[in-house]
Amino acid sequence: LPAAATAVYKQWIPNTNFETASNWDKGRVPCASNVVRFEENKVVSVFVRSPHTLTDMYLPLNGELVLAAGAGFAAFDGSWDPGCDSGATVRFSDAEHHAWFDPTLWQAVSPSGELESSSHIFSVDEERVPCHYDDVIFQPETSFRVNVDSSQQVIHLRSISLMGQELSSPEAWSAYLQGPSAALQFHGNGTLQVTGSGCADKSGCACGNTLDGHRICAALLRASGGQCPAPACRSPLQPLGHCCPICGATINLDFTPDFDLQKYQNRLVQALLSQPKYTGMQMAISKVQKEQTFLGVIPRSSTPVIQIVLIHEGTGVQTSSTVEQLAADIMEDIAQHGEALGISSGKMEVATGNAFSEQVGNHTLSRITMGTVLGLLFGLLFLGGILFLHRKGKLRLPALCLPQLWDRVEDPAPPAPGSEKGFDNPMFDVEPPRADPGEETLQEMAHRDHPVFYLNPLYNANETET
Repeated sequence: LPAAATAVYKQWIPNTNFETASNWDKGRVPCASNVVRFEENKVVSVFVRSPHTLTDMYLPLNGELVLAAGAGFAAFDGSWDPGCDSGATVRFSDAEHHAWFDPTLWQAVSPSGELESSSHIFSVDEERVPCHYDDVIFQPETSFRVNVDSSQQVIHLRSISLMGQELSSPEAWSAYLQGPSAALQFHGNGTLQVTGSGCADKSGCACGNTLDGHRICAALLRASGGQCPAPACRSPLQPLGHCCPICGATINLDFTPDFDLQKYQNRLVQALLSQPKYTGMQMAISKVQKEQTFLGVIPRSSTPVIQIVLIHEGTGVQTSSTVEQLAADIMEDIAQHGEALGISSGKMEVATGNAFSEQVGNHTLSRITMGTVLGLLFGLLFLGGILFLHRKGKLRLPALCLPQLWDRVEDPAPPAPGSEKGFDNPMFDVEPPRADPGEETLQEMAHRDHPVFYLNPLYNANETET
C-alpha cells in the first residue's frame, strides 16, 4: 500500500495513429483521391480507428496495421470528393526519432490517465522520464514506436500499460515481448524490464536515470543547439539531476530512518507553498545520490540525501526575496521540528541575483578554491616527504634517479682514451721505464734499495745517507 500510494505514473505523448494529422507530411489525414505511401524500409505500427477510402496505398516491408472494430480501407470509386487534392501523394512521417529518454515526450498523470495539475510541484529533468519504480502508460487505442537506446543494460519499470492492458509482472511482460507487436513498438539497444515492485523505502528511492542523464539533456536542449539559456543571476545553482543551472534555492537534507518523503512533501505544500505570499513558487523534492569529495576535490563516495529545489515563475527583486524567504522558512521549520520529522541536518544555498545570493555564491566558490589549494599543498607535502625519506636512506626508490641538487661536488673527468695515466700531476714528472728490461734507471735502483712506496721527485734518497 505505501508503494502504491507513492507510485508515479508517466504517460507517453506521441503516437503513430492513422488519424493523427501530425503523422502525415501534408499535416492532414489522407482523403479519398490521395495515394498513401509508407516508406519501404521503415518499420512501423499504425492503429486505424475508423474506415477510410483511398486511391492507392503502398505498405512497408515490415510493419502492421492494427484495426479497431469497424475500421478498414476501401478503394476510391472516382466520384467527386470536395476538399481533396486529386492524385496527391501523402507520406507517413518517420517515427524513428522518438526517444525514450526525451523528457518532452512524457507527462505525469494520475492512475486514471488524467493530467496531474499541481502548480506547486515540478520534477528535475532526469525524473521527468520514467524512473525505476514508475508506472508507464501508453494511451489505449494508440500505436507507437519508441527508441530505447540506453547506457543501461536494463531499464527497470514497475509496470507498463498498453492497448488498455496493464502488464505488472515479469512473466506477463516476458510473454508480451514474444508477440509480434513488441519488436515494432520498441527498438534500440536498451531492454525494458517490468519488475512489479514499487519503492519500498518511505524515505524515497533514487530515480536511477543518472547514467542516461546526457541523453536526457541532449534531447531537452536540442532545440536550443545544446546550450542552456543564460541565467538571470550571477552565481546560479546546479541541482543534481537537472540539465541547466537555476536561479533559486536548494536545500539538502540528511535524514534518519524515521523520515517519510511523501508526508514531508505534503507538509511543505500545505503549510508553506499554499500561502498567498508564495504564489508562483514551485518545488521539486526527491532522493538523490550526492557525491562526497575529499578536500572538495577528490571523489570519495556517494551518499543519499533529500534534495529540495525552489524556483519562482517570475523574475526580479521581488521574486528573489520570495525564494529566499521560503528557503529560510523551511530551514526554520527544520530547526524546530527536524528531529520529529526524521531530519538530522539541512544545508541551504540561494542564488537569485541580489547581494545576499551573490555572497552565498561567492562563498561556495571560495570553498571550492580553498579545497583546490589545500589539495595542491597536500600533494606537495607528500612529494616532499618522499624526497626527504629517500635522502635519509629510509625509503628505497630503485627505479627513480633523483639528482642531489645540494651536493655540488663534481666527479673527476674520465681519462682520455689510450692514456696510461690516471691524471697529470705537475709535481710528479717521471719518465716511464723503458721497454728494455736490462736498463735500470737511477730511481728504480733507489726504489729497490730503500723502502719507498712511490717515487717522489722532491725526495732524494742520497740526502738520507750519512
